[in-house]
Amino acid sequence: MQQDERLKIWMEQGNVSISQLFFQHYKQLLISDSDAMVLLHLIAFQGAGNYFPTPTDIANRMQLQEKEVTNCLQRMMQKGLFSIEQSTDENKVLHEQFSFYPLWKRLIDEVEKQSMETEEEVVKQEEGEIFSLFEQEFGRFLSPMEFETIGMWIDKDGHSTEIIRAALREAVLAQKMSLRYIDRILFEWKKKNVKTMRDVEKQTKAFRPTTIATTPQVKTAVKDVPFYNWLEERE
Repeated sequence: MQQDERLKIWMEQGNVSISQLFFQHYKQLLISDSDAMVLLHLIAFQGAGNYFPTPTDIANRMQLQEKEVTNCLQRMMQKGLFSIEQSTDENKVLHEQFSFYPLWKRLIDEVEKQSMETEEEVVKQEEGEIFSLFEQEFGRFLSPMEFETIGMWIDKDGHSTEIIRAALREAVLAQKMSLRYIDRILFEWKKKNVKTMRDVEKQTKAFRPTTIATTPQVKTAVKDVPFYNWLEERE
């Protein structure tokens, strides 16, 4: 057989199209390798126009006995990985076919679940780091009361760790290392709907002087670090 004829046969058979998500996550759905291969054969049969292949059809393509294929199908059916849909044609003939919509939905749910778990892990890590940052800036260990206060900023008041870091930075610039001062900053920011770092920048620029102060007695200019005293905020 000529090379071009072999290639033609290959191309005429078509391809089995399935999302990479299936291969990446079927293990998390507790689908065994043999069950996964049966699923692939079911999809391949549908691509060829056979929407309801029998266990015998599938077993003829695999190194599994018909009974084993039947067990695979029953097992996946019980897990809700696919369903069987029925329809009648214009001649009132009943037709059945496998629907893999439940499987695709489960895969998407699994991806979203893993994404949420990753985000939660990042948040927990950032929350853990915020306590260490406070201890570093304060130069001492935090008291249980201080741990509770910072925790309330996150859990009760809904401040992000990014905003809390920014408030701590304001306190450092003001050389007012107290949670009371930082709490006041966060209170004022929340009142002014400050939620992002861009909001923080706008808020601080509104109060900080932009000029650089110099001391006339010395030759080199000394830059004072400007800050806004949030404890003096008035209504």
